[in-house]
Amino acid sequence: MSDLFAGYIVAFDEGTRNLRIRSSNGDEISIRLGSNIYAEMIRNLGEDYKSAGSNWSESLVPGRYIYVYGIKYPVGGSAGNYIEAKRIVFPSTNDGQYVFENINWWKTQISQLADFYIKSQFGEGEIDFRKYRTNLSLEGQKLGDGLQEAATLSRLVYGFATAYLLTGNDKYWEAAQKGTQYLRDNFRVEHDGEIYWLHALNLLQDGTVDKITGSQFSDDYEAIPLYEQIYDLAGLTQAYRIIGDPAILDDINRSLAFFDSKFRDKSKAGGYFSHIDPSTFSAHAESLVDNKSRKNWNSIGDHAPAYLINLWLATENEHYAELLEDTFDTIASRFPADDDSPFVNERFFSDWQVDRSYKWQQDQAVVGHDLKIAWNLTRMNSLTPKPQYSTLAGELADAMPLVGSDLQRGGWYDVIERSVHDNTNAHHLAFHDRKAWWQQEQAILAYLIMAGVTGNETYMKHAREALSFYNAWFLDHEDGGVYFNVLANGLPYLNGVERQKGSHSMSGYHAFELAYLSEVYSKLLIQREPLDLYFRPVEGGFPDNILRVQPDILPKGKVKISEVWVDGESYQNFDADKLTISLPPERGNIQVKVRLSAI
Repeated sequence: MSDLFAGYIVAFDEGTRNLRIRSSNGDEISIRLGSNIYAEMIRNLGEDYKSAGSNWSESLVPGRYIYVYGIKYPVGGSAGNYIEAKRIVFPSTNDGQYVFENINWWKTQISQLADFYIKSQFGEGEIDFRKYRTNLSLEGQKLGDGLQEAATLSRLVYGFATAYLLTGNDKYWEAAQKGTQYLRDNFRVEHDGEIYWLHALNLLQDGTVDKITGSQFSDDYEAIPLYEQIYDLAGLTQAYRIIGDPAILDDINRSLAFFDSKFRDKSKAGGYFSHIDPSTFSAHAESLVDNKSRKNWNSIGDHAPAYLINLWLATENEHYAELLEDTFDTIASRFPADDDSPFVNERFFSDWQVDRSYKWQQDQAVVGHDLKIAWNLTRMNSLTPKPQYSTLAGELADAMPLVGSDLQRGGWYDVIERSVHDNTNAHHLAFHDRKAWWQQEQAILAYLIMAGVTGNETYMKHAREALSFYNAWFLDHEDGGVYFNVLANGLPYLNGVERQKGSHSMSGYHAFELAYLSEVYSKLLIQREPLDLYFRPVEGGFPDNILRVQPDILPKGKVKISEVWVDGESYQNFDADKLTISLPPERGNIQVKVRLSAI
């Protein structure tokens, strides 16, 4: 049978063609290079096949990280398996540079992603969000229904806005701006001065529109789940960060008021309930069934990465900082395991008693959630340093590779049993050994920022291995975009909804966020190279006339503004250390380009 092996070269004997590699768990694997073998480099979206060259075997030098596809032949007795290599993939060049650390890697990838979704959703004509559909095929074709889910549309707007932020491409800004307006015009619901968002519109063939309030997703059916409302703000907030339109900020603030009045637990227990009834807006309605009076990771933690961090970056408003602090205090105090498990608890009753009987999850951990907590705690610790933040982030980052990653092949698993199995004394995979694109993102961003903040070389190793796996196996070079899931061996899993490039669970969010923040963390914290960002502040935007250009929550004093251009002309009215730009008065709508540099 064939399998994938990832590891660092120990030795290669040209005469015997025997290659020894050491996997991430320390095991040495002996592999023989077959006669019918080829070698290639990891390539980016939009790039043609990249051969490793005719003399690639000379590149099999000790210490280099590689992937080997081989066929295992059983050998009698205790000899184990004979592995014959058929394909080798190099994540790094001969001089040791990982390809994704190339200066243009992430700008190229985010541009390819944006182009894929623009073509899939709007074709070659005008960008018109009436054409938007949630469900896209593997090839990016619409699947024939008229469904427009608000949260997935907002995630796509986030993607377009983020692509503009990193590239300055006006086409991406046009898509972000039109998508923002379409959301506000068609999905916003006014209620007692507050705002909530429809689950979806269904554009029927007879020209009528069915407005759907309750979620149609199985876990949340006919309820209003907070995580959907949270992601309804992702695109709006990223657009506001660029444009500063006060009308967008008003919608965001009135949505936060709805979160506070309808989802927040006003008792001493605190936190947010996960669902409310769409008629009574109660979190305790019998209609919610399994979701009645429940709290979970998504209703607490998703506020931060989806919109709240970006909202604070755009405004530095103390109220948003307090909401962030409350979010992470809750995570640090409520989520750590109350047993011997290395994984956090994720689902709770209203009094924070752990719920280990919820539908599919039971007593199982979503690996990406643990990694997401480590990533976001590290971000928050740069804004409001607290020992409990850095301690929990470190504990999770140190524990996860041994229980949540594939130490032979690379990459990160999906759902794992929180407790060890009696027969194996190991944490078993809950449903399958597939690997999802968004969970790879959480690993990459967690270990990148933690490597950049702490200087820990082990974290850097984990980051590069995760980056290698994602860029080697998740990029779809045939049809564009990224795959939803791959098998354990990196081959794409193309079945059911996991075949799609657009669905309730997949849109333009995680892949764009990964490209943007990988660029930010790699350039400013690790490589210490300049980073350019682009903004489009409108007349009357940003009420204090100050544009804040922090790329993410990074350690104080690590980054400064080195240059600014307004409509292509050099501009000097900025505070380099505060990362702020005083916008020209009576400016009209302008483009601002800012160059950030590591200190």
